Amino acid sequence: MESDSETHSGEDTTPDDWMDLAVDSPADSPAATQKPSEKEDFKLSLITWNVDGLDLEKRPERSIGLVKYLNLYNPDVVFLQELVPPYVQFLKEQLVNYLMIEGGRKGYFTGMLLKKSRVTLVESEIVAYRTTKMMRNLLVAQVIVNGQKLCLMTSHLESCKENTAERLNQLHVVKRRFKCAPDDVTVVFGGDTNLRDAEVPKVGLPATVCDVWERLGKQEHCRYTWDTTTNTNKKASFPVRFRFDRIYLRPAVRHGVPHLAPDHMALVGLEKLDCGRYTSDHWGIYCTFSAE
Repeated sequence: MESDSETHSGEDTTPDDWMDLAVDSPADSPAATQKPSEKEDFKLSLITWNVDGLDLEKRPERSIGLVKYLNLYNPDVVFLQELVPPYVQFLKEQLVNYLMIEGGRKGYFTGMLLKKSRVTLVESEIVAYRTTKMMRNLLVAQVIVNGQKLCLMTSHLESCKENTAERLNQLHVVKRRFKCAPDDVTVVFGGDTNLRDAEVPKVGLPATVCDVWERLGKQEHCRYTWDTTTNTNKKASFPVRFRFDRIYLRPAVRHGVPHLAPDHMALVGLEKLDCGRYTSDHWGIYCTFSAE
């Protein structure tokens, strides 16, 4: 989460400053040891994370932390928010087994990483929020996984309590995308929504769409993704906890098409790095899905 006054582009740190900080994939990590079977069931793994690229303090070290987490969890899809250009360049060089899709080029923006061995990109688009005052949009990718059609969406909705109206306008755009998706397509949205629980009913997501955290039983250990009682990156003067980062799922509903359902969720980035800071001021969310 950033304040509305933050407009730093992050361009004072060049990608070259980070090149001596290359990250090796551990030999015992899933990225190094996992081998896909010839006939995999329809499964999907995903991480969504606001990486706080606007924060310059220990940013190269924190970017290394992100790469290490991604190498460890080896997700099929990664949704990222608050990227800045040097951060993107570093990720492209370190994560060559992923295709990077960028939701912007200047300032801060969203992005997706798609594992090349598992996810085939059909097309992508950037959907503008017409009334936003900040650099916000909806990044959408149509992909194929195991022969199945998926629509992947990520966004960073408007921040701060006083911007509730604009945030809900943006959620309406997401809602329309859920509603207009073909019935043979599985739709997954993940991102930093900045939503408060009382705001969501004002928009009313379609009945076919589930909040993954709620579907999995509202487990307390992964409720709060922005938590200043534990995460000290922002040095907040008072404790605050919010479930800003969320994942929504609309399974394909056509007969004969695999029906995807969430089966696991966990927070990532909970360990403080050697530099004394966490990877981000947000925890990331790791989630897996499988066909019912």
